[in-house]
Amino acid sequence: MTLAVVAHAGKSVGGGLHELRRRLEAEGVTDPLWLEVPKSKKAPEQVRKALRAGVDVVLVWGGDGTVQRCADAMAGSDVALAVVPAGTANLFATNLGIPQDIEGAVGVAIHGERRRLDVGSMNGERFVVMAGAGFDARMIGEADAGLKDRLGKLAYVVTGAKALQADQFRARLKVDRTTWFEGEASAVLVGNVGTIMGGVEAFERARPDDGLLEIGVVTADGLVEWARTLGRAAAGTTARSPFVETTSGRRIRVKLDRKVAYELDGGERGKTRKLAIDVEPAALTVCLPPRHRRQPAG
Repeated sequence: MTLAVVAHAGKSVGGGLHELRRRLEAEGVTDPLWLEVPKSKKAPEQVRKALRAGVDVVLVWGGDGTVQRCADAMAGSDVALAVVPAGTANLFATNLGIPQDIEGAVGVAIHGERRRLDVGSMNGERFVVMAGAGFDARMIGEADAGLKDRLGKLAYVVTGAKALQADQFRARLKVDRTTWFEGEASAVLVGNVGTIMGGVEAFERARPDDGLLEIGVVTADGLVEWARTLGRAAAGTTARSPFVETTSGRRIRVKLDRKVAYELDGGERGKTRKLAIDVEPAALTVCLPPRHRRQPAG
């Protein structure tokens, strides 16, 4: 097996990149293709370099944003993606049962099973966890790297409180070419997996290998309705909230009455009035723990 490491140099976990090298050497990987980047948006270029080199596995060191950038470049290839979660939320690894420690994650990269999973695409860019517009994108956009470095996950709590006060927007969603929702909304969320920050299960039916994406629209407006919605989410009953509507599909088209911020896997992408979202079934090979040792994905 030939392996490349694509590492976000600004991220750290456990003993850091030195420990990663040591664990790889212990597994017999003594001379990996080592590619470090200063920020996640530089990762795709290095991934393409690894693909041209003919490696079997790309081991990504970083958070969900780095994983998303690498997956976007790798989807459609036969090269396997492995992850050492070194970010703030690490939702991709959490949903798939990938260990949070270096030794465990490297073990999965070397010895784990390979499975082909779906990816989503939004406005031409792929995602593997979730993407959305409205509340979540505003919250993520406010929680810049400096705030996350200082506060970790608490940064999202701080910025989320501010995002709750934003005005609603009017949205029209077509799912598989049929109008499914039209009205005022605070957030539109599309998921490939089920669990979001804090262990909240946003989509209880989500599976990353079923050829479908889960869609949710939050209609809560004001602090009282949001408090009820978030309370249901914390209790694991999001889908039964009167302010949440959910469905699933393969092709989603969203039109908004004004430009709204949107995000992919925790990375803000500016503002738009239109979202074109599609599923790409079985597009990405991922290194995962053996099935009998982990919870079902999503």
